[in-house]
Amino acid sequence: MTDMRRTLLWVVFTMSLVLLWDAWQKHTGQPSMFGGGNRPAASAGAEPAAGAGTTAAPGGLPAPAVAVPGAAALPGVPVAPAAALPQSEQVVVTTDAVKATFDSVGGTLIRLELLGYRDHNRKDSNVVLLDQSGKRLYVAQTGLVTSQAGVQLPNHQTPMTAVPGERTLAAGANEISVRFESAAMDGRKLAKTYTFKRGEFTVAVKHEFTNESTTPVAPQLYLQLARDGTPPEGESAFYFTFTGPAMYTEASKFKKIDFKDIAKGNVSMDKTADNGWIAMVQHYFASAWLLQGNPQREFRTAYIPAAGNLPEHYTIAMVVPLGEVAPGATQVHESTLFAGPQEENKLAALAPGLDLVKDYGWLTILSKPLFWLLTQLHSYLGNWGWAIVALVVVLKAAFYWLNASAYRSMGKMKAISPKIMEMRERLKDKPQQMQQEMMKIYREEKVNPLGGCLPILVQMPFFIALYWVLLSSVEMRNAPWIGWITDLSAKDPWFILPILMTLSSLAQVWLNPTPPDPLQARLMWIMPLAFGFMFFFFPAGLVLYWLTNNLLSIAQQWFINKQLGVLGK
Repeated sequence: MTDMRRTLLWVVFTMSLVLLWDAWQKHTGQPSMFGGGNRPAASAGAEPAAGAGTTAAPGGLPAPAVAVPGAAALPGVPVAPAAALPQSEQVVVTTDAVKATFDSVGGTLIRLELLGYRDHNRKDSNVVLLDQSGKRLYVAQTGLVTSQAGVQLPNHQTPMTAVPGERTLAAGANEISVRFESAAMDGRKLAKTYTFKRGEFTVAVKHEFTNESTTPVAPQLYLQLARDGTPPEGESAFYFTFTGPAMYTEASKFKKIDFKDIAKGNVSMDKTADNGWIAMVQHYFASAWLLQGNPQREFRTAYIPAAGNLPEHYTIAMVVPLGEVAPGATQVHESTLFAGPQEENKLAALAPGLDLVKDYGWLTILSKPLFWLLTQLHSYLGNWGWAIVALVVVLKAAFYWLNASAYRSMGKMKAISPKIMEMRERLKDKPQQMQQEMMKIYREEKVNPLGGCLPILVQMPFFIALYWVLLSSVEMRNAPWIGWITDLSAKDPWFILPILMTLSSLAQVWLNPTPPDPLQARLMWIMPLAFGFMFFFFPAGLVLYWLTNNLLSIAQQWFINKQLGVLGK
């Protein structure tokens, strides 16, 4: 039994060290030990692996193997040198929720500032979700392609003209629109209209294709998200959060796609469906293209090497056939672009499965009801910090008798610890007899050496699930608790909570029975210090949750130890 407990402790401690090292590897740009991670294996400017930067058009027409800045690996998108790209004009639209910047080349959304969400890395600045600069690329692109030979259609590299109009949401107005129109390409024109609504992070996007040529055209509309492969600035490697593309279909459900798999050309995903959406996910925020109804759609990913002043990046796209458009006819398509915070309930209302971009991992089945309970407590208390404290109290109350059983077992172990230590010293040269004598003591004292471990292991999934709830919930951003804690999603600026959490963990070790093995005993004191170091980098909300759990555990364990008369032994 003692060997088993020692093995469990070593497994926990070793896995903690492995996860810490893996997080550091990913944080410094090295590949993950587990083959995952957010950073691609390919280096900037490297040639894509076979199939990485290419895709097939309907009918088998290959796309370009090399792309220019912002170009997608989509059929029909021209490949021109960076110097040949047309001059652009930037158009800025401001609402009460966002400040959106468009490039007249392609009518592309190239920057989106989320008003009301403060940037942790820059004081007095808002979160910039979408951005196109020398170091970053994260944009929403759309355009038309076709498999018809010799037919060129407007795409996200086509110069467009912004129709004059209001650029700021007026007081009392509920929405504002901006429209871009392309010049005719052999009589074929595309217009894009973006409509923003007050207080919302969704954008209604209308595409109007007009065929003024003399021949029918069968265009396909692509809705695409392009992003470089680096995590958000300032993101801690200890969070283990995901950055990258994602998609959803009813057949395969929610699927995250690693950048490195796109670079290698070995992405496994649904190619076509009559449902689903695509997204780009990062900690707290996401963007997604959503379609109305059930039109057939094709899903594509691509790796774009670095070119010009833009970094290497990755794309995920949906391609939708618009049907044959006769000469003189116009085809209209409406879609929705979401770009904003991962507010779970609002995302669920936008599209099936969209709330899954708020990634709880494999404990989603527990995390969702815990988040619901947390929001209910917040509705009564009005403070997310106190809601966290209340939720931990509720969980500890629910598991009170299970914990009592564990602490009672540990109390008994603490009571017989002197007898065990004396026996080990006396029989240290006779290991087999030592084990037999130890089992005899356990039987006589009616003590189960694993009695303190198993009840705690039963509860661990719930507390791990709560950990992911607090780590993933954007509601914690800018949410104050008391005094110096003004943002539960940021580190404690004075490190008071991490210090108290570490001290509380050490107090728990003191209350627990001393392991008979000296090495195991030292390990018991080292583990709180190792975990305490990690918590110095964690959001204050997470540390508050763990500290509250520790304090309640200490109170219950102290009470039981006092009942058993082993306090201080």
